[in-house]
Amino acid sequence: MTRKQRRLTLIGCALVVLAIAAGLVLNALRDSIVFFSTPSMVAEKHLGPGKRFRLGGLVEQGSLKRGDNLAVTFTVADGGATLPVAYKGILPDLFREGQGVVAEGALDADGVFRADTVLAKHDETYMPKDVADALKKQGHWKDDYGAKPNSMPSASAAPNQGAMR
Repeated sequence: MTRKQRRLTLIGCALVVLAIAAGLVLNALRDSIVFFSTPSMVAEKHLGPGKRFRLGGLVEQGSLKRGDNLAVTFTVADGGATLPVAYKGILPDLFREGQGVVAEGALDADGVFRADTVLAKHDETYMPKDVADALKKQGHWKDDYGAKPNSMPSASAAPNQGAMR
């Protein structure tokens, strides 16, 4: 073998090993790549107790119940399914019924999602894309969910209209 053939063989082998390693990593992470699962996805996957994942959806109206020592229970819904959530701790300031939420934790043996972290959406116009897609699919999407407040003055009110062209 010439020197050039040995080099090409070595590069080819390195590329094959790299492709196999990338395939193994992607295969191992295939369930973790999704940012969160909706209650419908949890029901479809039949996730067992103890497996950690992120749950996302809307806090169902009338489901929020506060208990002793910062214990809170509520229901997360996506229009197709609901999942009860239990959390012990301080909820984010923006957390409320009818709003988007992402909780991290695991299911217990009774089918209750035991959250150790709860995140609320950051303003009135934000909604995670997956939640918005799930709501659209279920027919619960409202056109004003994605609307942003109009804070720009109208073109007729702009003092230097010609300078902006």
